[in-house]
Amino acid sequence: MEFNVAISTRTANLARIDEALREIDPAALVDAKPDGLRIAGAFDVATLSSVLRDAGCDIAQQDIEQLPSACCGGCGG
Repeated sequence: MEFNVAISTRTANLARIDEALREIDPAALVDAKPDGLRIAGAFDVATLSSVLRDAGCDIAQQDIEQLPSACCGGCGG
C-alpha cells in the first residue's frame, strides 16, 4: 500500500521512521515530500499510525491518506 502522511519533515526523524517501518516490512520505503512523507509498505493505516507514533511522530490517523493501488501486476508482487 502507498500512503501520504501530512507531517512536518523538519521535526520527523526519517531514519527512526525508516527503521521502525522495516521492522514490520523489510521492503518498506519512506520518502520526504514538501508537504510530508510518502510511505509504501505491506501494512494498513492503523498499523502505520501506531508505528509512526512509536517512532516519535505526533500524528492522528486522519493525517494519513491511503492512496489507490497503482500496481499493474507486471513484477509479480
